[in-house]
Amino acid sequence: MPFPKYDRSAAWRADDMIQDQSWIYRIEDDAAKQMATAVERVYDVDRPLFDYTLDDFDFGPGMDTVRAAIKEAHFGRGCALTKGLPRSHLGADHFRLLVWGIGLHLGVPRPQGRASQYISEVRSTGGTYRAAGGRGYNTNASLDFHADACDIVLLACFNQAKTGGQSMVSSSTSAWEVLLAERPDLAAVATENFYFSRNQEEAPNENPYYGQPIFGFEGGRIFTKWNRNRIRTAQELPGVPKLTEAQLECADLLDDILGRPEMMFTMQLEPGDLQFMNNHLALHSRTEFEDFDEPERHRLLYRLWLATPDSVALPETWMAYFRSITPGSVRGGFRGHHHDDACLAFEERQAKALGMNVPALMIDPPLTEVA
Repeated sequence: MPFPKYDRSAAWRADDMIQDQSWIYRIEDDAAKQMATAVERVYDVDRPLFDYTLDDFDFGPGMDTVRAAIKEAHFGRGCALTKGLPRSHLGADHFRLLVWGIGLHLGVPRPQGRASQYISEVRSTGGTYRAAGGRGYNTNASLDFHADACDIVLLACFNQAKTGGQSMVSSSTSAWEVLLAERPDLAAVATENFYFSRNQEEAPNENPYYGQPIFGFEGGRIFTKWNRNRIRTAQELPGVPKLTEAQLECADLLDDILGRPEMMFTMQLEPGDLQFMNNHLALHSRTEFEDFDEPERHRLLYRLWLATPDSVALPETWMAYFRSITPGSVRGGFRGHHHDDACLAFEERQAKALGMNVPALMIDPPLTEVA
């Protein structure tokens, strides 16, 4: 069957990322010091993150470098890296605030899970990735390729692991093209609904699962949603249709394509690195890792999920997951179990500061939704 034409800017292979590293941006030392000073000037251990505004953080020219990187993630390869955040000048709490301040300049942070947290510490705390309510960010396990529940994800490295913990990225646009070339019948299957679990992180007025295609098209662009682990856990939920043989075959082939050496680019995030990922254009994963013995040296990254003013229109089939498909709107995230009036007030204030809108479904979602 014919599929719509789409922008191929994000269709790359591993060698492309190696040979042309224009997706890597570097903050100069003086600019990094100015960013550290800006954080130190406003840091208050007793001040909640929601009380900070983007006007509190005068990051100077370093922010221009960061903006260039997120533009590449939005409209270029779907993946970008900024090197040179002032890691050596800041302790962990100050570095966390630095990441938060950068996020306030770029978009509206989105809640990330059961605790309705708006910034996550990515570290091993003994979680189990394959459990029904498991998440990968609090384990040291290797992860499946997946997309996060937002337009753009920021991942900032404070400490790297003793061994392992490499970040792996594949172009979902290229993966689609390989799937279409090798098995056009399974490419058609990938444009139909698969069912994903919310892994017990749903808000009280949300279903525990939702349906969405793996690939969709809108406005001359291609979009991807993939998380094999959440498809697996959805199969354990009442009411979820069992995967067909064609769907299983499609999922297996897609995982195979994403992990092929010529498709998958691997990088080691170093302290002071800030990675940007467009969840519609790139899928990411991570290798298993081992920590240092000293707790203060354990692998630690800070993760932000953002809705941004530069976001584009999404396919209609993305509605159940993102709650808005309108460009430049506040959308995505996992509301979790503690999304309250303070969260809504923060989101509305931050959206106003950036000229974005908060759709009604984000404020007052329905008691039920179509899965």
